[in-house]
Amino acid sequence: MGMANRAAIGVWLRRRAENVAVVLIATMFISFLIQIAARYVFNRPIAWTEELSLLCWLWVVLWGAAFVLSDSEEVRFDIIYGAVSHKARRAFTLITGLVLIVLYAISLPASWKYVAFMHREHSAYLRIPFNILYSIFIIFAVASIVRHAWLMREAILGTVPPLLEAASGGDAS
Repeated sequence: MGMANRAAIGVWLRRRAENVAVVLIATMFISFLIQIAARYVFNRPIAWTEELSLLCWLWVVLWGAAFVLSDSEEVRFDIIYGAVSHKARRAFTLITGLVLIVLYAISLPASWKYVAFMHREHSAYLRIPFNILYSIFIIFAVASIVRHAWLMREAILGTVPPLLEAASGGDAS
């Protein structure tokens, strides 16, 4: 498979991830509107809408961090990152990538056990098993490990994503 095909597949997958995030946000918003109408128009609050909003929020935050946000949108100390050389930025990427991969990898077995154990419990109103609800953390952790491994690979090869390069003022020293 050529580079162009892989890039096209990557763009398509990213768009689908964005679609999932949009559906989660729309569901959360509609649920919120239903709750407002039920509480303030009909004076009959309903609890499942609040639960659904919270569940969608949890999923959209972790889903978005795993699949939608680009590396340039991640939190970093831009003042420091932009002030150092290309070689130092590569070192920062390697160090942070390694630390995050190790931390997520260490957390995975315990997280997996916890999520698997939670099949016994269900959400209060929608009766969704907690293992399904909490499974987003496992997805997030694995996606983060893969993302940071890829970023470390790019740093080893000496490439810097264009937006990161632009943030540094184009300094390629």
